[in-house]
Amino acid sequence: MKVQQIVSELEDAARRLGIQVRREKGSFRGGYCTRNDEELLMLNRNHPPEAHLAILAEALRSLPVDSVYLKPAVRRALEDSWARGVRVDIGEADAD
Repeated sequence: MKVQQIVSELEDAARRLGIQVRREKGSFRGGYCTRNDEELLMLNRNHPPEAHLAILAEALRSLPVDSVYLKPAVRRALEDSWARGVRVDIGEADAD
């Protein structure tokens, strides 16, 4: 399964957990936050799918992801990200 397909599946899982997923442009890393009692997961449009995967995995780690169905390949990719402790480090050049 391609990275972009996994990202789409994880975005859908986050939405099923009641979290709004937004893709915006800007100079931010992205991640999970709460604003006015609304749970948001922000993804930077300027970043590649691999960065989105890492951000989604990091955010979903603390959520009840076991309560939603994930395709086996998606769950495996998510658990692999957790096992590797993948973090996104977006440098200054990438933040433009």
